[in-house]
Amino acid sequence: MRKLKTGIAVVLLGSLVAGCGQNGPAAGTPEAKPQEKFEPVTLKMYQTQGYWTEEDFKKLVQEPVQAKYPHITLEFLPKVSLGQAIAAGEQIDLVSVWNGLMPETADLDLFEDITPLLQKQKIDLSRFDPGAIDSVKQSTKTGLLYGLPNWIQLYAMYYNKDIFDRFGVPYPKDGMTWDETIELAKKVTRLDSGTQYIGLDPDYLTRMLTPLSLGIVDGRNDKTDVNSEPYKMVFETAKKIYDIPGNTPKEGIMSGSVTDRFVKNKNVAMLATINLFDKLIVDPNLNWDVVQFPSYPSKKNLYGAYDIVITNIAKTSKHKEDAARVLEVMFSDEVQLNAARAGKMSLLKDQKFQNEFLKGNDAFKDKKIASIFKSKPAPAAPPYSAYYAKSRGTLVAKFKEYAQGKKDVNTALREAEEEINKYIKSEKP
Repeated sequence: MRKLKTGIAVVLLGSLVAGCGQNGPAAGTPEAKPQEKFEPVTLKMYQTQGYWTEEDFKKLVQEPVQAKYPHITLEFLPKVSLGQAIAAGEQIDLVSVWNGLMPETADLDLFEDITPLLQKQKIDLSRFDPGAIDSVKQSTKTGLLYGLPNWIQLYAMYYNKDIFDRFGVPYPKDGMTWDETIELAKKVTRLDSGTQYIGLDPDYLTRMLTPLSLGIVDGRNDKTDVNSEPYKMVFETAKKIYDIPGNTPKEGIMSGSVTDRFVKNKNVAMLATINLFDKLIVDPNLNWDVVQFPSYPSKKNLYGAYDIVITNIAKTSKHKEDAARVLEVMFSDEVQLNAARAGKMSLLKDQKFQNEFLKGNDAFKDKKIASIFKSKPAPAAPPYSAYYAKSRGTLVAKFKEYAQGKKDVNTALREAEEEINKYIKSEKP
């Protein structure tokens, strides 16, 4: 997840208390405070990946901040490397980061606890989903609050109604387990009129790991325990998907673009993945709907652990109070409601944000959007490790060998753990 942008401002009015009588203020009424004056300031905002489009940033950050705090100009740098900016001594005020990248970003010594700033700006943390705030704190080894969670990555299962209609098979329904979904997939995985239809595409192994709060490498100690029963259960469940004859995409196991297969090729009956709503409406001929993400019997109604974008204030900023004013606007009800309508699910806990998700867009008016919210994020996993990305690649490679029958599950997991620990040891300073 990842993105950022330009321009912002506000005039904070002092408290005006005027008397109602014709002869001026009543006795004891405080005199009106003069309007607070702010000096013009430019803040620079970065992102570690493409979380914000420039258009989203304009509508959901720049314009609302400009309306409230006209003295702030927010410069958005969506394509500038944070590491290069630090090396060049560039000004850095705000940074949006996926929680999976927080450990390595925090290692740049760029952040500090922002709780005092939030208190001064009267930003009420009780408005947030407590699990999301906990996930922000747990995203690094310190357990400190470096930023606030913008939105959460939703998980859902999309299905192609035409494929189910073609084969006379009932549509998927909410509350299905992975095993039930796999059984349904067997009925719509067919070669028909020269087209190979894929019954179920699980996207990537991480989509099946995170509902169990499995993060591959524990960022607190940079160790892995993938050679264990929870990972074995995921491996065995995922292998059942590829054991269905004809269900492996031509690009290979967990390879290629799942979006292209579902949206463009239209040969995938069910796709279990993250938020694709912006892509699903590109082709009006795609006859799709959505149901609840599949779950494990032991973890019913849970999808991936908090997969969130965090906007942080840099401790190097010379304008921290103004940066906190930007957060104040970004997490106002008005902006968060607009973000929800734009397809970005707020982490403010009031039900109204779910109720407004994708509202106002005719493309979604007949879709079962409410099904998504029958699942909740799994509890926060241990913080991601700076060694996560490569370790994930190693684990997926071993899964592919297991799914292809080249190794048994115990060997695949044992080798994965050995290779990951060896890699971490070789990379640690």
